[in-house]
Formats: sequence, structure tokens, C-alpha cells
Amino acid sequence: MFRWYRDAERRYVYLSDVSRSTSDGDDDASQRWKPAFRKSRWFTRGWTLQELHGFLWIKGKPGTGKSTLMKYAFANARKKMKDLVVISFFFNARGESIEKSTIGTYMSLLLQLLEQLPNLQSIFESPSFSTLGAGTEHQWSIESLKALLEYAIQGLGESSVICFIDALDECKEDQIRDIVSFFKRIGELATSRGIRLQVCFSSRHYPHITLRKGLDLVLEGQEGHTQDITNYLKSKLKIRKSKVAQQKASGDLMWVVLVIDILNKEHDHGRMHALKRRLKDTPRYLHKLFRDILTRDSHNRDELVLCIQWVLFAKQPLSPEQLYFAILAGIELDAVSKWDPKEITRDVIKRFILSSSKGLAEITTAKLQKVQFIHESVRDFLLKEDGLSNIWTNLGTNLQGQSHERLKHCCLNYMSVGISTSLKIPEILPKASSLQAADLRNSATDAFPFLEYAVHHVLYHANMAEGSSISQAQFLESFQLPQWIRLNNLFEKREVRRHSAGVSLLYLLGENNMPNLIGVHSSVASCLEVENECYGPPIFAAMATGSKEAVETFLKNLVVNQPAGPQLYEVSAEDYYEECSQTRIGRDFKDKYEQTLLSRAASNGSEAVVKLLLETGKVDVDSKDNSGRTPLSRAAWNGSEAVVKLLLETGKVDVDSKNNYGWTPLLRAAWNGRETIVKLLLEAGKVDVNSKDKDGQTALSSAAWNGSEAVVKLLRSYASPSE
Repeated sequence: MFRWYRDAERRYVYLSDVSRSTSDGDDDASQRWKPAFRKSRWFTRGWTLQELHGFLWIKGKPGTGKSTLMKYAFANARKKMKDLVVISFFFNARGESIEKSTIGTYMSLLLQLLEQLPNLQSIFESPSFSTLGAGTEHQWSIESLKALLEYAIQGLGESSVICFIDALDECKEDQIRDIVSFFKRIGELATSRGIRLQVCFSSRHYPHITLRKGLDLVLEGQEGHTQDITNYLKSKLKIRKSKVAQQKASGDLMWVVLVIDILNKEHDHGRMHALKRRLKDTPRYLHKLFRDILTRDSHNRDELVLCIQWVLFAKQPLSPEQLYFAILAGIELDAVSKWDPKEITRDVIKRFILSSSKGLAEITTAKLQKVQFIHESVRDFLLKEDGLSNIWTNLGTNLQGQSHERLKHCCLNYMSVGISTSLKIPEILPKASSLQAADLRNSATDAFPFLEYAVHHVLYHANMAEGSSISQAQFLESFQLPQWIRLNNLFEKREVRRHSAGVSLLYLLGENNMPNLIGVHSSVASCLEVENECYGPPIFAAMATGSKEAVETFLKNLVVNQPAGPQLYEVSAEDYYEECSQTRIGRDFKDKYEQTLLSRAASNGSEAVVKLLLETGKVDVDSKDNSGRTPLSRAAWNGSEAVVKLLLETGKVDVDSKNNYGWTPLLRAAWNGRETIVKLLLEAGKVDVNSKDKDGQTALSSAAWNGSEAVVKLLRSYASPSE
């Protein structure tokens, strides 16, 4: 592509995947519903964006066809507006986090602009953005992406852009307001510069946000929209025109699509006599229709419940193959074996999912297929309207906990079917980055599609179940850790992420942010014990991976049970972990001020914590913060004699290191009159007693200025005659 992306090819591929998965909104439902708008003219003819000050906001109740209309408008714009740059983002509440967040929105829109207008790639040469992406571990922020988008819009010149953002209500209200505010601002900026930027939003009616300029288009009551639904009924329903169907539809396209499927099945089965009665008995409202679909028969009820639970509560959307075997692992373990695609074809899997979900789940048409509900209103019915617990009362009131407990058992069952023997995993795995390791991973996924998910997320489901008051103490006691380590190492693509055979379960819980399981672990107090792993003790694994909740659980336990606990809590529990929750921190635990945990401990005089950190061998004892101060400099300033001794004993500190103002540890200790510290530093034998700061002050002159006679006397015995 271009220089910046070539330097970060892995990130470019990721951005491309985000863009493709969210920029066309081309799911199975949209394909089925498109005929409703193929002959539509009212939208494009009656509501041209040029008349709307650049903004149009389509609003409607759930299921009215907002997204379908957006997809029609988007496709129509790409086909007929060749002179425009057409970009889009389709929020997907049923997808992964990047598909339903503002950071995903800005990522996708930016990439689409850069791909369609390559000249805009020069924005990365601006001094403001030249450092972005320079390292492979760059973390995108919303503000940096917004700044890039704004800069790109300013550079459009003669180009015109039309932007579609669908299902805006599927992100949080503060994020919705942020997006609307951002586009208002860049819209005004574009107008002031004579740049044509047009934006079309769609959402439900809530939350209510007003656009001062632009127009709201409410689908309910739009004559053209009602006629579209009538036309769709005529073209798809295999019986003569039905006024009852039109009246019951009441502008609800989702209702129409589902009812047409139901009635056409009756027609195909030769049950013409039952069609009118079936239509009459069909509930008018969408949520009542969902209930009717789920309760009409009791065939394969357990299969249906488990399918719904997986789509609702999976850590991430499952592929069709993953879902097929996940369900089998829960209802018919004897049927689980190495996958033979010739016997269990993808068509078989598709029909199984359609049957198991009663048609309420679909397979996306993206390159990487996933299973999701046909509409977000299905999830609303099952959770917000308590549809799942009301229909299947045996789940009890603890729906989430019981569901995660069951999904955990599906994962455990799948890992227990003799997979290691079948895959012939070698005792010593090849390097994670090698071709041999990649071949092993691919072979494992091809043979056992659900295995990687089961390994990576069995602890997640257990943690969620524990968080919903379903005890996991017995699970932790009986967990087959050696088998899990072996399989997890197989799927890890980076060597540093693999674990030794001796890693503790507590370390894994800390590293993967499992606070509920940590809280019931029988040896939680051992979180300070140094292990032969990347980050040393379990608590540092949690810190290094930004696992805020896990850290807090460890700290609360330590305050009560460990000598170093109160000190570590004091060092760690402040705003430091507010940053942890926002991004992953590095192995040396640096915060936004480049200050390490060791620096904080040294500043606080926390001897026990400093000793613990040094014993891990995982910290840089001479690391500087953004003001140039080292742990030794901080300890010297605060008079922490024990900490200074510990740091000097490592033999790895630069005793004469200067901060940004030219102050050495000796000068800082002398300024504060720290006689004992000054003596320790002088005895280290590696200090320049006559070193000057940027103002020309030495340790001796600083001590004299502050009247520290004992320090002055001590320094004079070491100073050169000219001082």
C-alpha cells in the first residue's frame, strides 16, 4: 500500500478486516430483504441529500427495515454516484467488539478513505501523525483516529464524500453523541472550505438526539415504505393477496419476512386449508411472534436452548462449524469426533443451525462466516424482555450464570474426546512462529473446529459462572492443567505467549483477567511467588496484561494476608490501574508518565515491594520516567535508605544518572539533607561529587544552601580541592 502501512503490515491487514466486516453490511438477512426495496423510488427521489444541509437521519422501530433501507441506499450510491467517494460503517451488536464500537467506526471509515483516495495517505507525513504506527505495538486511540479523519476531510479538495453509518443505537449513548458531535464539526469544517460531505445515519428512536441542521426520516407512516412492504408481500407470499397480512405487518419488515417463511412452509407441505388459520393465529407484534416461533413445537428443545445460549453468551461470535460442534459437545458427545467435511458438509451444518435456532439465527455472508441472530430485536426479546427465562423456566432466575456454566461444560467435553492422540501433537512443539507450528494449528482447526475456542475460553465461561454465584471451586480443583497448557501452547502464535509445563493456574488466571476465579482459588496468597514465566509472579502477569480486575482481587487479598501487601496496594491501587484498564502495559509496567512500578515503590520507600520486583529479574532497575528520574533517584530524594541499598546491591544502576534538569541521585539526596543516603552513594565509588546541574549547582552547594552541615562536611571530604 504505502510506506506507513508497509511498516505495519500486520496492523493494515487488521484494519482491512475491520473495514470489510463493517463497511458493506452484507449479511444473510439483508440479502433476503433486498427485494423489498428493489423497485423503491421514494427514498432516492424524495429525499436527496443535497437538500438536507449534508445530514439525513433515518429512524424507526426495531424490525422496520432501517438497515435494509441503508444497504439499499449504500448500494445505490456506489452504483449510480460514480463521482462520489462512498464510505460506510454498519454497526453490528451481534459481532465482535470492533464491530460495535466508535473506535471500529473511525478505523473503518479512515481506511476506506485512504484506499479510495490514495493521495490522502500523505497525512501520515505530517509531523502530527508521523510517529503513529512506527512500532508494531501501537495502540489506536479514538482521539488520534478522529484527528486523522478530520485531517483527511480537510484534504479532500475537489472530491466529494457520502458516508453511511447504520444502527447507530447499537453502541453506547455517550459514543452516539460523540459520533454525532464529531460529524457535525467536520461537516461544518467541510462546508466552510467548500468541500461536499454528506452523512446518512440510521437508528432506533432512542436515544433522542437532535440535529440542528439536517432531516429526520421516520419510517413508520412513510407512504413509500408501506408500499414497499405491500410489494414484498405480493412478490414473496405464495397465496393470493392478503389484507390480513398487510394489516398485521404494520410497517414491520422483520415481521413480514418471518411470517412469509412460516406461511410458505405450510404452502409447500400442501396445507392450503390451514394457511388462513395459521395467519390468523400468528401474533401481530414482533416479540410475540418470536415467542410463538420458539414455543410452537417441542422437537429438539434442548438443542434449541443450547443454540440460543451459544449465540447469546459466547465470548465471540462462532463460525458455523464451531457452533455445530459446540452444540454436539453439549447434547450428544458420542457424536463428536474428527470432522469429516465429506460426511458433515457445510450445507448439513447450515441446515442444522437453521433448524436448531428455529430460523432466528443466520450465517453471515462475509469471508469469515459467523453465526448471529437475524436481528438485534431477537436478542432484546431473549434478554431485555426475559423471553429466554420465561419460555424455559427450568433455567431459573440465574439465566446468565446457568448459561455460562453449561457452555463451560461444552468446552470441557470437547477437550476430552481424545484430541491430543488424534492430532499426534509432538512432545516438544516447534517454535510458535515456524511453518511447522502453523501447519499443526491449521490441522488441529480443520479436524476439530471448536477446539481453539474451547481452549481459549473455558476459563472465561467458568469466571462468568462464578461471577453469577455458581461455585467454581470444584472446577478449579479438578481442572486438567497439563492438558490445557499443551493445547494452549499449540494455538499460540507467539513464543512469548506460551507457558512452561510448571506454570500455575493462578498465573493463568491473573494473565487472563479472571478475578472471580482468583477470588475462590485455594492458593490466591501465592500470587507473589516468582514463576518461570514471562512476567514472574501471577500478580505481575495481571499488571503487565492490563488485567485491572484481577490485580484488584490480588491486592485485596494481599492487604490481609501478606507483609508486602499493604505496600504493594499503596503503590499500585491509585490512578496507575485506571491506565491499566485502558491499555495493556509493558513487561516493565510503565504508566503514561513512563514511571515503572519499581519507580513508584522506590518513591514510597516500599522495601518489600522493591525486593519482590528485583527478585523477579523482569524489571529495568535503571529505567527513567519522562522527567529523567530513575528508581535510585526517587529513593535518594525521599531518604529511603533500605531501598537505596537494595538498588545499589544489584550492581546494575547508574549511580551518577542525571534527570532532565541535570540532577544526580547524590545532588537530590544532598538537597534534602539525606546524610545516610549521601554516604551510601559516596561509598558506592561511582559518583562524580562535583557534577553540576543545569543551573551550575553541585551536591555541595545545594547542601550548603539548605544548611545541611553534616552533609556539607561529608561531601567536602570527597570533593575536589577546587570545589
